[in-house]
Amino acid sequence: AQLGLKVAVVEKRATFGGTCLNIGCIPSKALLYASERFDEVSHDFPALGISVGAPKLDLKAMMKHKTDTVAANVNGVQFLFKKNKVETFMGLGTILGAGKVEVTAADGSKQTLDTKAICIATGSDVAKLPGVEIDEKTIVSSEGALELESVPKKLLIVGGGVIGLELGSVWKRLGAEVVVVEYLDRILPGMDEETAKQFQRMLEKQGFAFHLGQKVAGVEKTKKGAKVTIEPAQGGDQSTLDADVVLVAIGRRPHTEGLGLEAAGVELDRGRVTIDAHFATNVPGIYAIGDVVRGPMLAHKAEDEGVALAEILAGQHGHVNYGAIPGVVYTMPEVAAVGQTEEELKAAGVAYKVGKFPFTANGRARAMRHTEGFVKVLADAETDRVLGVHIIGMGAGDLIAEATLLMEFGGSSEDMARTCHAHPTLSEAVKEAAMAVEKRAIHM
Repeated sequence: AQLGLKVAVVEKRATFGGTCLNIGCIPSKALLYASERFDEVSHDFPALGISVGAPKLDLKAMMKHKTDTVAANVNGVQFLFKKNKVETFMGLGTILGAGKVEVTAADGSKQTLDTKAICIATGSDVAKLPGVEIDEKTIVSSEGALELESVPKKLLIVGGGVIGLELGSVWKRLGAEVVVVEYLDRILPGMDEETAKQFQRMLEKQGFAFHLGQKVAGVEKTKKGAKVTIEPAQGGDQSTLDADVVLVAIGRRPHTEGLGLEAAGVELDRGRVTIDAHFATNVPGIYAIGDVVRGPMLAHKAEDEGVALAEILAGQHGHVNYGAIPGVVYTMPEVAAVGQTEEELKAAGVAYKVGKFPFTANGRARAMRHTEGFVKVLADAETDRVLGVHIIGMGAGDLIAEATLLMEFGGSSEDMARTCHAHPTLSEAVKEAAMAVEKRAIHM
């Protein structure tokens, strides 16, 4: 709309903003922040000379903070649509073919919209565990885990990925015993292995229990909660675990049901809409972005694709650099990464150098009593170009932006090392890790 095109949005929810604003990123961050503060009162305040006694949880008020945060963001999108004269149609959109979208409203009435270009941006849905029925009370998805009416005594999480660990952190801080069952022999699949291993140790120190290399054979509801049967992923004897609430967090899948893609002739690849380098499907005039296409299922990746496609449709040259898409786990400490991992570089046969710096040697981290973690910089052994940065520590999600910007401009570890960083800040650890690539770190 800002580029001068006439735009309509079809939305089947009652509110705008999709999964992220309504039932994903935004509400989970509201609860993560609130639960961090709750935990801080018990564990950090006394050491800082602040005595307030044991905190009392008002879960209803905490949930109101989450709801208010969501409402503010959702209303913000609605305001932006009005401001930019974007027409909105509430209902299920079905593609009848190139240039035609049918909208079915909640009352069953239908209308057809004619358009030059259609963008499929329907996101993703919770991946189901075969044979396990989610009731959002005892057996919950990420959506139900954001709406629990009381703190479960024992929360069992199926899946050791980002969503499970974030939501597990919320309820662990509020008093739940948390157990994670993961099919692989590690948590955070796809992330730097060294970082993931250190993070697991940190979570275990916080009280998390892990059953790695285990698959869930069944979940049976009981009077008190649920009984989960697990067995080694490679085969072996079964065992059972009891839980008050079971969170199924095994990933997400593209949301394509009801869109009429098959009838319209739009090609799919393992459930995802197939696109070319300019987001175009095989049907002229139909495009797709976000979780429904290839690449990481991240809101900011989808946003950049949306901007790029809008520019292409307006005759400009939109582009997304997939080599510089940051990813963050919003736990405490945070885990953040951009670019390639050591495992990926080894597999590709790329010679690289490593620079690492621990937060234990950072003055600001010491002052804040958050010395866990490190910054790791991976640079090309020949050119010194930064190929990947991995951070675990307080504020990692913000610190990774510097590395992303550097990589966007094709910067070297020396560029980062020679850039002046304010003292005392956590960002100095990023500079020191870059200096460590050539063994020049001065504070360790």
